[in-house]
Amino acid sequence: MTDRISSVETIDVRFPTSRHRDGSDAMNPFPDYSAAYVRLRATSGAEGHGLVFTVGRGTEIQVAAVRSLATMVVGQPVAELIADPGALARRLVGDSQIRWLGPEKGVVHMAAGGLVNAVWDLAARRAGKPLWKLLADLTPEQLVAQVDFRYLRDALTEAEALALLNAVEGGRAERERLLRAAGYPAYTTTPGWLGYDDEKLARLCVEAVHAGYRLIKLKVGGDLADDVRRMGIARHAVGPDVRIAVDANQIWGVPEAIRWMRELAEFDPYWIEEPTSPDDIIGHAAVRKALAPVKVATGEHVHNAVMFKQLLQADAVDVVQIDACRVAGVNENLAILLLAAKFGVPVCPHAGGVGLCELVQHLAMFDFVAVSGSTDDRAIEYVDHLHEHFADPVRVEGGRYLAPTAAGMSAEIVPAALAAYRFPDGPEWAGEPVVDLPSGSR
Repeated sequence: MTDRISSVETIDVRFPTSRHRDGSDAMNPFPDYSAAYVRLRATSGAEGHGLVFTVGRGTEIQVAAVRSLATMVVGQPVAELIADPGALARRLVGDSQIRWLGPEKGVVHMAAGGLVNAVWDLAARRAGKPLWKLLADLTPEQLVAQVDFRYLRDALTEAEALALLNAVEGGRAERERLLRAAGYPAYTTTPGWLGYDDEKLARLCVEAVHAGYRLIKLKVGGDLADDVRRMGIARHAVGPDVRIAVDANQIWGVPEAIRWMRELAEFDPYWIEEPTSPDDIIGHAAVRKALAPVKVATGEHVHNAVMFKQLLQADAVDVVQIDACRVAGVNENLAILLLAAKFGVPVCPHAGGVGLCELVQHLAMFDFVAVSGSTDDRAIEYVDHLHEHFADPVRVEGGRYLAPTAAGMSAEIVPAALAAYRFPDGPEWAGEPVVDLPSGSR
C-alpha cells in the first residue's frame, strides 16, 4: 500500500518570555516567543516536524493558515513529496486562490514554509541524515531543480546557479570535515535585549566574551540617551576587539536611522540591523551609503526571494539575514543563499526566536559546505532561550555551533512542552494573565 500523508496537526504553542523581558526590542517590548507547530503523520507512522515562529497574539491566525494549506498535503504520496519538495513548494505558493492573500508574503507564505520545512524534516528522517547533510549530498543539478527561478532570472539564472555550485563542489568533503570538527561561528544576542537593566547587560556581555563569542548584538531604538549609555556599557565590557552589532527592529524612518546611528558611531558598531521598514529597499540603500563603513544587515522580515534580489541589486545590504520561517521554507532559502553567493554578500542567519536556532543552523552549514564555501564574516545568531523544549536542541561550544548529527531539521518539540505551553489551555497559560503592552505603547 502506498505510504501517504494521513494527517497534519497544527498546535498554537506559546512561551511566556515577556515575563522576564527575554526577546524584548524596540518594536516588541513584551514578546511571548510562540509558534504554529506543524506535525505531519504518514500512514506508515513516519513523521515530519516544522514550525512558524511568532511572538504571541496572532499565532492563532498563523495556525489557521497552516490548516488551510494542509488540505493540499494530506493524502499526498510520501515518496513523491520527499523526492521533490520543490514541487510542493511551488504548488502551495502558486495556488491561484491562496495567492490572492499574499502573494508570496505574510501569514499564508509563512504557513507554506512551515509545511515545506516539515516535508524536508520528513525527508531527512527517512534518509537518516541531518538536513544540512541531506542537502549537501544533493548534486548541483538536483539543488538547482529545487529553486523557482521565475522572478529571479534577471539577477540569477539556472546556468549561473549551476556554475556557482559546480565551482565549489570539489571542496565539499574537506569543508564537511572541518564543519564536523570545528563547528560554525556563532554570535549572541543574549546580552542585548532592550528590557534588561544595565547590570544584567554588562554581566552578560562579559559572560559572552568568556564563552568565546567575538560578536554580540544589542537592541536599540527605544531612547537615544539610553542607547548611548548601553552601548558605552557594552563596549567597556567587551573591549575594543569584539564586534558589537545593533538591531533597531524597523523602528526608524530613514532620516532618523541615519541621525541615530551617527550618535552611536563612537562605539564602533559593526552593523545596523533592520534600520527601517523591511519593505524599503531604496531606504536601506540610502542608510548604507550614509553610514558606511557601518554595515547594513536585514532579512528576518524580508518577505521573499524577490525582495532579497532587489536588496542585492540595489547595493542596499552588506549582510543577508535569512530566516528559516519567514519565507516559504527550505526551497526559497536555497534561492536566497544562491543569490547572496552570486553577489558576494555574506549570510548571517537570523535566529532570535523559539526554534529558529535549531532550524536555520542546517541552512547555514549547508551553505558553507555546498554553496558559498566560506565562513568568513559569517555567523549564526544564538539566543539562550527555550532550547530545552526540543528533541534535538542546538549545541554551542566556544562560540561555535556544533553540527547536528540526528536525522531531520531539529524542529521537533518534545510532547511535554507542547502539552504544557499549548495556548490557551496548557497549564502554563490556564488562568494566567497574558502580559500586554503598556497603555499608549506602539
